[in-house]
Amino acid sequence: MGTAERADRFYGDQVLDRLNPRMREFVARQEMFFLATADRHGECDNTFRAGPPGFLHVLDDLTLAYPEYRGNGVHASLGNIEENPHVGILMVDFLRDRIGLHVNGRARVVADDEMRRAHSGLAVDPVPGRRALVWVEVAVEEAYIHCAKHIPHFQKVPRHGSGRQWGTDDFKRKGGDFFGAASEAPQRGPFLPPPRADAATWREEARKLLARAERPAAEADGDAVAGAGMFSGWFSRSTSAR
Repeated sequence: MGTAERADRFYGDQVLDRLNPRMREFVARQEMFFLATADRHGECDNTFRAGPPGFLHVLDDLTLAYPEYRGNGVHASLGNIEENPHVGILMVDFLRDRIGLHVNGRARVVADDEMRRAHSGLAVDPVPGRRALVWVEVAVEEAYIHCAKHIPHFQKVPRHGSGRQWGTDDFKRKGGDFFGAASEAPQRGPFLPPPRADAATWREEARKLLARAERPAAEADGDAVAGAGMFSGWFSRSTSAR
């Protein structure tokens, strides 16, 4: 696109391999960020994370960490990180400085007790829905500015009632079927993933296992006598199914 010289200048002037003091201060007061991940096939996911200021912890100028709270149970980001550690974090300050910060790096999933042994100063959040199930630790590889020119300026509004329902399972409080997806989604059956190019084998295997599990007990006993065995979980039959 004829922008190599401009891009080289941006990399030379703005892209760091660490968090400088102003970046660390910026991270420490953020209440949200956007997280980009991909699985081993390059299938992408982008999600939103939020918490009290400082929930994205600056462990040092080369390392960030954030808690994974209780969510919808899908764990798409954690699953992607286990397959592909490359992550992209985007923080945007819509309220005060109207500026953004990109952090790209390599992530790993860390158990809560392991993280607390390594970093004894981490506080335990008093809100049950904000207690870490696990942590994601990110080794910083790139940190750079997201310019202000297209970032809108927001203002906070007074919060009414009890505030955010951290960790709730109440369907309506979580947003209900806001987009009407439940009435339109194809019936894929229990535990089947969204359709992806690499999921066909997994779906077929899961369909067979589900059918076997739902058969009458007498037929299942017959299978056992014949040596076919009883249903014993999604991942007991095939290591290649997904």
